[in-house]
Amino acid sequence: MLAAILIFAGTYLTLAVGRIPFLRVDRTGAAIVGASLMLAFNVLTVEEAYAAINYDTIVLLFGMMIVVANLRLSGFFATVSAWVVDHAHGPLVLLSGIVLVCGVFSAFFVNDTMCLVLTPLVLDITRQLGRKPMPYLLAVAMSSNIGSVATITGNPQNMMIGSFSHIPYRTFAAALAPVAAVGLALTIAVIAVVYRAEFRLRAPLQVRHRPVRVNRPLLWKSLAVSAGMIVFFFAGWAVPKVAVVAGALLLLTRRVKPEKIYREIDWSLLVLFIGLFIVIAGLEKGPTW
Repeated sequence: MLAAILIFAGTYLTLAVGRIPFLRVDRTGAAIVGASLMLAFNVLTVEEAYAAINYDTIVLLFGMMIVVANLRLSGFFATVSAWVVDHAHGPLVLLSGIVLVCGVFSAFFVNDTMCLVLTPLVLDITRQLGRKPMPYLLAVAMSSNIGSVATITGNPQNMMIGSFSHIPYRTFAAALAPVAAVGLALTIAVIAVVYRAEFRLRAPLQVRHRPVRVNRPLLWKSLAVSAGMIVFFFAGWAVPKVAVVAGALLLLTRRVKPEKIYREIDWSLLVLFIGLFIVIAGLEKGPTW
């Protein structure tokens, strides 16, 4: 019991801090070490560790990462970002566009991946426009978390909730999408107030147009598969199955080397969750609450 509590506490403390002091161990490494210690101290058997892994969540994450990788490589996110900049008549409009785009995409394509994809684009946009990047980067971080609340595919936590509870996708979205919408509106208001000096500018932003490289065949294929995937989500099909089938369909291509897709997948995040499933299972078995 004591071993389970100490291992769980140490693992989550490292997750909160980001690393173990004086060691090059990140969050993923902490989850691996924690899971291994649960086995080393006989809190769990190897068979119990295997059984603790929620494969629905892992498969769903994997499928969604393949879909997002294809959208990014096709130029979709860069195109949307360019459209937002072209239609931003002032800093507040630009902020609102970033919040809405990041929030909506995070609801369907996992907030972690949206942060990774959109952060460099937002940095590039703010440099082009000569704006301070901090409020817009905060917008990405905050809106990705808030927007991900809306659906089961928004973040891994929601995926776990959906997997264990069997709540239908549309029921989950109907209950939490309004909450996410209010949160996104409040995000715009809070950032605009805290950084009010940034948003006092009334003159239109001077946008320097730069062409966006787009792989049109891949773009249309990725959009079609993504749209079909979301339709099947709301139709009540098993979410992990739909996501991994969508990812598999996008791997059937002559235009993109599979190595490019695999490089876009955040393998460390998948390993992180495998480790956490085992650590949590050890805590559940170890002490008697």
